[in-house]
Amino acid sequence: MARDPRFDGRFFIAVKTTGIYCRPICPVRSPKESNVTYFPSAAAAAEAGYRPCLRCRPEASPGTPAWFGASASVSRALKLIGESALDTKGVDDLAARLGLGARHLRRLFLRYLGAPPVAVAQTRRIHFAKKLIDETNLSMARVAMASGFNSIRRFNATFQELYGRAPSRLRKLSAHARNGHADYADAHADAHVDVHMDHYTFRLGYRPPYDWSSLIQFLGARATPGVETVTPDEYRRTISLDGKAGRIAVRPAASKHHLELQIQFPEPALLFRIVERTRRIFDLGADPAEISDHLRRDVRLKPLLIAYPGLRVPGCWDGFEIAVRAILGQQVSVKAATTMAGRLAARFGKELSNGAGRLFPSAAALARADLQGIGLTRRRIDTIRALAEAVAGGGVAFDSTLDLEQFEEKITAIPGIGPWTAQYIAMRLGEPDAFPGGDLYLRDFAGEAALWRPWRAYAAMYLWKASG
Repeated sequence: MARDPRFDGRFFIAVKTTGIYCRPICPVRSPKESNVTYFPSAAAAAEAGYRPCLRCRPEASPGTPAWFGASASVSRALKLIGESALDTKGVDDLAARLGLGARHLRRLFLRYLGAPPVAVAQTRRIHFAKKLIDETNLSMARVAMASGFNSIRRFNATFQELYGRAPSRLRKLSAHARNGHADYADAHADAHVDVHMDHYTFRLGYRPPYDWSSLIQFLGARATPGVETVTPDEYRRTISLDGKAGRIAVRPAASKHHLELQIQFPEPALLFRIVERTRRIFDLGADPAEISDHLRRDVRLKPLLIAYPGLRVPGCWDGFEIAVRAILGQQVSVKAATTMAGRLAARFGKELSNGAGRLFPSAAALARADLQGIGLTRRRIDTIRALAEAVAGGGVAFDSTLDLEQFEEKITAIPGIGPWTAQYIAMRLGEPDAFPGGDLYLRDFAGEAALWRPWRAYAAMYLWKASG
């Protein structure tokens, strides 16, 4: 009833008398408690037969947190769904990638999310399509393609069933609401999408507080020249996905509780994946209240939590790129590693048209590259080449199919990659419990790290922040 944005996305409110489900921040008058049912996810509310609210738009929420306590399998599955794992293949394949049976995976989803994997994936597709319908002029065919629907007929039927209206009718209603209701703009402040040709602008919501300054400082110190450009107010980089290239730019938005993402990309079908990866870079799915409540039990961390509220774990665009960057950073300064990363990109990365920057070199490119003259030792050269060959050949992947222990075991089989590097890579890939305990500073706290589970990555960020 307080409409506290910290709880946005953590649960959804369904009203029995209207058949509609809302975000906790919905501006409408609160219904009677006797008429309310609570759900842990939007997919669970949809599975129970409730329709999304057209005022607060559940598709605009920051997203249900992907940690879910005891179930690492659910968290990994959600990351794979965010990479469109269920768009072309079924739950059996998803479960197999996680080393589980399909029936067991479904039970886990019902326990922690209240809905099966297919329903969660479809709700995500529908929510993304609703954003594009409301705030862009993309044709319905391109909206359907961008949101993962393989059939226009199925796209139309889904919206007719869920909203009781055709997608084109929803677009007209949104235009009317924007023109005639001031509170509509307030309710949609974290979900705006605009588009012009292949330029798209999204507003990505998060739960406050959010320490933009600390995150951008971390990314700025490690920005690869030619690939990334970082200022106190903006992050820019080149991106590549499925053989196509483009750029993104991210900055804090003027209104509350969201970042503004600008995308330049030629293929709208990949927009959903680009948005999901950008959310990972900026750790927008984190629940700072939950993390803070757990870590403040340690008296040494408590003052840091107060000094830097909402500190996030910086993510990455691509797993191979961050793995190479971690290898470059072994036993050298951050500045030296950044310089060598820039040399790699300049020599082996493809240049975008119109001088728009370079792509970070692919695994295939580095597997056959002559890395002499970059400033690397022979051992680092051998390690990067071995990693590149393993990734290019499919032996190593950065797709969340392995849990933290399995990932470390797999990647440390490559000569020159030890536990510190493996844990750092996992941390930047969004694993909240990764802890590079071999770090020169963090090793002093290795004995206490178990107390910080499942948020050791956040504890590491706070300790690094304290160390300067």
